[in-house]
Amino acid sequence: MSHHYSGPNFGFPRADARLDLTDLYAFTKPGDPEKSILIMNVHPSSTVIDPEPTTNEPFSPDGLYEIKIDTNGDAVADIAFRVRVSSLQAPMQIATVRRVEGPLAAGTDDGGELVFLNAPVSTGRDAQVTEAGDYRFFAGWRSEAFFFDTLGAVNDLHFTGADFFSDKDVCSIVLEVPNSTLGTKPVGLWARTLDKKGEDWVQVERGARPQQAVFLPGEEQGAYLAGEPADDARFVATFAHALEHTGGYVPDEAERVARTLLPDIMPYDPRRPASFPENGRTLTDDAADAFMAILTNGKMPQDGVGPHSDLLAEFPYLGPPHSAHD
Repeated sequence: MSHHYSGPNFGFPRADARLDLTDLYAFTKPGDPEKSILIMNVHPSSTVIDPEPTTNEPFSPDGLYEIKIDTNGDAVADIAFRVRVSSLQAPMQIATVRRVEGPLAAGTDDGGELVFLNAPVSTGRDAQVTEAGDYRFFAGWRSEAFFFDTLGAVNDLHFTGADFFSDKDVCSIVLEVPNSTLGTKPVGLWARTLDKKGEDWVQVERGARPQQAVFLPGEEQGAYLAGEPADDARFVATFAHALEHTGGYVPDEAERVARTLLPDIMPYDPRRPASFPENGRTLTDDAADAFMAILTNGKMPQDGVGPHSDLLAEFPYLGPPHSAHD
């Protein structure tokens, strides 16, 4: 996540940018501590491989976009929000959102209790927001919120403070939900994208913590992206090996740090202020610097890039897209 080229060999999952998961955010709604904002971003316009979107459909009609919620600490989903988007129907795509709870939340399916039906997908600068009871929903193109000097990082960590993502766009799914729908205790969150081939759903990407899915799994990246957090202990040795190589960690310390990154779940308690990586993630948290400090064992200097200035104070919080996608 947040690497914007997460498929095999730094390409898109199944060669489809719409299935590329970039970032997950979770924070308490500003001005209303009884609600939370969950944001899942996909379909980046920023990548060093292919700088142009691959389709005029923001979301894949063959895709399933999920936010998973673990309420009891076993790294298995107890609640899930599921988003399906139609094929392009002039003049737009439309979205359906469902919530599922209990054992079915851990499964692979597109069923569940209906929350939104026929919600419009935005392609222009104006955000089309849909409300239903205590919920709000947005899906569509938005300004990319992730910030990092990517070119400085690939240039041997010679940072210039230039934000590679300042003029890029992404497709966002934004949910405003009552905290009561997340359970009564601190939860763990992750997101995933799935692709439907025939009658079967295939998970093509998942994650919660930004960037680690591209830098740490190595040759096991495919298995990692297709896996479940409950099984992430099998990747500790692989992560530790990568940390030894990139950060110069001694073996025991590399294993200890690897265990702090797995399972790949974002802790979130809506009763506390959000701050990555301890509790959720806001749109202004410098997650890139936080991860790169871990990856390099504190050897990487800060990149000098800060949050974007086009963030909104109200729903859907992400700024309008830079490019015309209508």
